Amino acid sequence: MQTVRDIMSTDVQYCTPLDNMYEAAVKMRDFDIGAIPIVDEGRLVGMITDRDLVVRGIAEKHPGSTAVTEVMSRDITAVSPDDSVQAAADLMAHHQIRRLPVVENGRLVGMVSLGDLAVNRYSDERAGRALSDISEPARHP
Repeated sequence: MQTVRDIMSTDVQYCTPLDNMYEAAVKMRDFDIGAIPIVDEGRLVGMITDRDLVVRGIAEKHPGSTAVTEVMSRDITAVSPDDSVQAAADLMAHHQIRRLPVVENGRLVGMVSLGDLAVNRYSDERAGRALSDISEPARHP
């Protein structure tokens, strides 16, 4: 069984609760990423996405100096490095998310993304459907 540890990225860019929206946005631009974990003394405390910056930040008229803790998501879906790749794919499909933090004993140890699943050619039919479901654009009435 292939585990999350086998495919996760370990060189994870992150912010701390002391960082602000501007700093998170610059990091997203510089590293070409759309989500950044918020880590406090090694512990995952939140996630901030490019969408969070726009919807909870700019659209709510928060200045760039607003702390990331004001716009980050605190309800985080995460996996363990020992979870199966299938379990990660199922979580991503169920929650319609493209990136999952990998946490061991409360500490951030990596990230797994749709790209990691695709690059590693994880071919289980359910995982393939999960990739397809998440990648499809949302349908609006």
